Amino acid sequence: MLPTASVSGFYFAHPEAKYFAVGKIGKDQVEDYARRKGMDLRTVERWLSPNLNYEPE
Repeated sequence: MLPTASVSGFYFAHPEAKYFAVGKIGKDQVEDYARRKGMDLRTVERWLSPNLNYEPE
């Protein structure tokens, strides 16, 4: 597809479909993620800052 920055897709809907929102991320989840990925906590908090349920220190 040209240009390469193009975006396309199929979008399906159903009247009985149920959608949900993903909640904010807690500190315990961020700490666990950083530990499992072997990353610095501050870096992970910076990347995920719009989705955090707390203010990073």
